[in-house]
Amino acid sequence: MNTTNESATAGTRPAPTVWPTLQARDANALIDFLVDTVGFLRTAVYADGDQVAHAQLDWPEGGGVMLGTHQPGSDWSREPGTAGIYVVTDDPDGLHARLRAAGVEMVRDVADQEYGNRELSIRDPEGNLWSFGYYRGEPRQCA
Repeated sequence: MNTTNESATAGTRPAPTVWPTLQARDANALIDFLVDTVGFLRTAVYADGDQVAHAQLDWPEGGGVMLGTHQPGSDWSREPGTAGIYVVTDDPDGLHARLRAAGVEMVRDVADQEYGNRELSIRDPEGNLWSFGYYRGEPRQCA
């Protein structure tokens, strides 16, 4: 089994947060796309050949995603290519320029939104939709 676990050697664990999970028909290709093209960090990949049991990809600005090879019929089976994920970035314009130069399929070019965000949307090779912008959510009101 091929294992990469860079966070274990660094000795730091990420802060608790929400981690979307994806399944992919070609998990290795999706990992390469998200790391080499989009800018995620390959933190852990547990694979046996072309079958990825688990991968953790960290977003440099916080949070991340987990993914693995699609296994129809398993308890945690999700159809590849059906996710929509929002990722916070302080530089949507720079990311847009880099992704466009790499030939990534743009769903929506970077633009200001009426609710105050500046964001862009892409489609990954599996068909998942990714939106990137600087909106971090509304302040939580304590009840």
